[in-house]
Parts: sequence; structure tokens; C-alpha cells
Amino acid sequence: MSKANKYYALVVDDEARSANINIYGDITSWPWLESDVSAYNLSKEIEGLDVDNIDVYINSYGGEVAEGLAIYNSLKRHKASVKTVCDGMACSIASVIFMAGDERVMNNASLLMVHNAWTYASGNATQLRKEADDLDIISNASVKAYMEHVSISEEELRTLLDKESWISSENALEYGFATTIVGEQKSGKASQSVKMTLKKMILSAAEDEEDENEKEDEDEENVTDTEEDQEEETEETSEETGDEDEEDSEEDGEDQNMQMFRSFFHALTK
Repeated sequence: MSKANKYYALVVDDEARSANINIYGDITSWPWLESDVSAYNLSKEIEGLDVDNIDVYINSYGGEVAEGLAIYNSLKRHKASVKTVCDGMACSIASVIFMAGDERVMNNASLLMVHNAWTYASGNATQLRKEADDLDIISNASVKAYMEHVSISEEELRTLLDKESWISSENALEYGFATTIVGEQKSGKASQSVKMTLKKMILSAAEDEEDENEKEDEDEENVTDTEEDQEEETEETSEETGDEDEEDSEEDGEDQNMQMFRSFFHALTK
């Protein structure tokens, strides 16, 4: 491995006009190990890429904020379509780099970790107060990167940062950090997950309700058909017995008239 790309892996496919970048280590301006990533080297490499697509695979505990922001901005600045993939953990400033993707992919077994900027500090009260103010400004840069994409409010985001939160792939998708989860598989094995149990119960109840609604619809259709059949039978019966009814009605009418006449005559002769 050459010294130029010692701290990260970069593979370019000229024919496909695409590039793959692996960030699998600590992000630092002083790279001592092969797994460390120097923003200066990486940002310069990204700047020189003549490609249409860049895929960035991340598994990093984070590192220096300035270096991470430089990588983030170099990816955002590039004309290519950028896809970031969290292969394991994208922690701290590595989670900010993750946000540079137009498409942001979490694996089913991957995590984000977000928190406010921190540092080692020493000095008098004035110096420490200034250090705290500086850290607020540095954290705000990360907040702006997150807020470009997340679906939660800034207040909710800052709460996550204050709590130094680990974010699952499901929550990353829900909060808007990620756009996709890959690697989800259904298992027939027993689970102790309350969340999964509730999910299954809700889905099952929804399916039962849907089946019941469909059954009610079918019953209503059957009732309607039966009523229509009965009406047709009634109409046919009416047509068949219409003449008889008319004759009976005429006879009944004559009988009633005769009874009325007799009652009237009887009253007069009293």
C-alpha cells in the first residue's frame, strides 16, 4: 500500500465512472496507524476524482472534528452523487461524514453515535469559559450538517447530542439520519424483543380487522343479493296473483258496500 493512500482505501472504476472509499479507522490530522484517516489526504483525493458516483463505507469511532468536517465538506462539494454506508459504527464526527451522502444507508446491524464536541482543557476560569464557548460553536457546525436531512426538530436533535446517544438503524431511518436499511431478514426463531412482539401483535390485529371487514362486506353483498332476489320473487308473485287480488278486492269492495247499505238502512228504520 502506497504512502499516499495509507490511511484509507480508495478504488476508482474509470469505466463505470465510480469510486469506492473505505473509512475504517480513527479520523485524525496525525495518522499514526494504517487505520487512521487523514482529512488532508482524503479530501485532496476526493477533490481530484472525475467520477459520477462515490460510495463511502464507514466504520469509525470518529476523531477530530476539524478533520471530519473537511471530509464532509469535500464530499458535499463534489459534483458526483454520494452514497454513504454505515458498515459497523459511525460515531461522533464519523456520523457527520455519514450525513454527506445523498443516499445514506444503514445496515441492519450497524449503529450511529452522536454527541457534542468535547476536548481536553486546562487553564484559568477565563480560558475554560472561552473553551466552553468554542465547543458550543464547534458543535453547532455538526448540528447544521445533521439538520440538513433529519426529520426531527433541532431541540430533539440537541437532546440526542446532550445524552451522547447511540442510534439504531431503525431509529436512524425514523429520525431521518438514514434513507435506507439493508440486510433486514425475517427469522422464524423465538425473540425476546418486546418491540418485535408488539409489532407482530399490531400487524396481526390489523390483518384480523381487515379480514373481518372483508367478511362483513361479503355478508352485506349476500344480504343485498338475497333482498334483490326476494324483491324479484315478490314482483313475479305479484304479477301472477295480480288478477286474483283485483277480483278479490272487487268482491271485498262489493261486500263492504252491501254491509254499509244494510247498516244505514237499519238505522233509518229504527
